[in-house]
Amino acid sequence: MSLFKRLFTIGKAETNAVIDKLEDPIKMTEQGIRDMKKDLENCLKSLAEVKAMQIRSKNDTKKEADRAADYERKAMLLIQKAESGQISAEEADRLASEALNKKAECEEHVARTSQQQEQFGNNVSNLENSVKTLRTKISSWENELKTLKARVKVATATKNLNKQMANIDSSDTISMLERMKDKVSQEEALSEAYGSIANETRSLDDEIDNAIGSDSQSDSANSLAALKAKMAASKGTNLLK
Repeated sequence: MSLFKRLFTIGKAETNAVIDKLEDPIKMTEQGIRDMKKDLENCLKSLAEVKAMQIRSKNDTKKEADRAADYERKAMLLIQKAESGQISAEEADRLASEALNKKAECEEHVARTSQQQEQFGNNVSNLENSVKTLRTKISSWENELKTLKARVKVATATKNLNKQMANIDSSDTISMLERMKDKVSQEEALSEAYGSIANETRSLDDEIDNAIGSDSQSDSANSLAALKAKMAASKGTNLLK
């Protein structure tokens, strides 16, 4: 095997090794991206659910705070009615106490929902960070995947080129060129030989035509002389008469 062919065989082996190493990372990266997109979808769903609970907790807190304030207002109104004699003091105290108990229940609910609201806020913050991280990783891996695929294309093109070059034998090429040169030289010599023969044929024909042409002119001259003699003889005869 020639040095030229050995060099390209080595290049071919190295290219195949590169492609073999790239195939698995591409598949792994594609699977990783699919998994992360699924995780991102789940995170977004969880984020929406927690945000909904946070909003509901906030609404409940406001609602219970309003109720607590309303019970306090009613207790004060009952005491005022007792002072104005509209209801008995005992009845006003009893109802006002019940209203204050309701107020306390509402305040407990407000404290509980406020705590839940804070917890939901922390959960929302954590989930938003997770979503942001996943999106960053997905973008990074997708860019990495593009790079890997581009490398595979280059490696494949290089492999095909090396494969073609490895099949080229310089000695065979040179031998083929020499044979082509001999063939062309032979064709050129043959063409020249046919041209020489054609010229010789035309020269011979010219000689023949020239020879025939000279005889034809001599015959014409003889015929003309005979015609003139005949005319002269005829003229002389006519004069004698």
